Amino acid sequence: MSALDWSWLPFGLDGFAWPWLLLALPLPWLLRSLLPPARAPGAALRVPFFERLRAIGLARGPARGSGGPALWLGALAWALLCVAAARPQQAGEPLRPPQAGRDLMLAVDLSGSMAEEDMVLGGRIVDRLTAAKAVIADFLDQRAGDRVGLLVFGRRAYAVAPLTLDRDSVREQLLDSVVGLAGRETAIGDAIGLAVKRMRAQDDADGDAPRVLILLTDGVNTAGLLEPVKAAELAREAGVRIHTIAFGGEGGVSMFGFRVQTPGGGEEIDEDTLRRISAMTGGRMFRARDTAGLAGIYAEIDRLEPVERPAQALRPRVERYHWPLAVALLLGFDALLLAGWSRRSRSAGAPA
Repeated sequence: MSALDWSWLPFGLDGFAWPWLLLALPLPWLLRSLLPPARAPGAALRVPFFERLRAIGLARGPARGSGGPALWLGALAWALLCVAAARPQQAGEPLRPPQAGRDLMLAVDLSGSMAEEDMVLGGRIVDRLTAAKAVIADFLDQRAGDRVGLLVFGRRAYAVAPLTLDRDSVREQLLDSVVGLAGRETAIGDAIGLAVKRMRAQDDADGDAPRVLILLTDGVNTAGLLEPVKAAELAREAGVRIHTIAFGGEGGVSMFGFRVQTPGGGEEIDEDTLRRISAMTGGRMFRARDTAGLAGIYAEIDRLEPVERPAQALRPRVERYHWPLAVALLLGFDALLLAGWSRRSRSAGAPA
């Protein structure tokens, strides 16, 4: 697009793709002025009354260089053809390029220990999974532009939502998850292995996107076929960064300044293994002992893994050459009809 100012153009046009073709506008007039008149192929016959015939011709038709309806229609058609050849363009509706974010997989522990009621949410005691759902749902709201997936694990690992830009569907799958859905034990290694497999499967769709796994658990690896450290090695080879969250209270909850004991609380979490998994893949290990701490961890992960903002909106150029081209063809056809009618009229009115 030319850098010239085309704001004077009508119909909202924004310029021409090939404005140099407008230089062809005066070409017919230059040719008419510079080239000699066409001569008849045969020998001319001069008669004594030649001057009288020329006077009659001048009286009945326009002389060379004078105007006429057909001539003016043809000139306007040529001008419009030049305009069409210059490709007039108009700015279309703004288009925003698709957001290029991360492939973010969430792995949530659904083992039996996630039913322990040692968390406070909204002033009431809730189990660990309920608190985790609330925090993760808020975290999803901040990930516009990321492809987010969800897998759950207990005795086995299951992918319940593939990597997708539809965060609402991921949230629905998360809220529908219940303790024991995948078994009562904990297969951390299988969960990591499944996440790596799913991310690899979508390499063709967006192979350059950073891949991140956020794994939340409250226990020790007690099931599965794949050891957590071996799974971490596979993740490192696949370029998957793992942030691990050890989530669970310490045998009670604090309400109004008093600690309320809960049965079964304070179970041991294998923090060393989780820390080693994160270190091997370039991620970080976090420890959350309450709902507020978990919310702060996800806020920190959101800072560590920022969403890439979309590029500036673009306005595509829409071709409008068909407008002047159609009018030029119509005017040219009218000029030909008018010129033919004028010749027939002169022939019919010539003296015998």
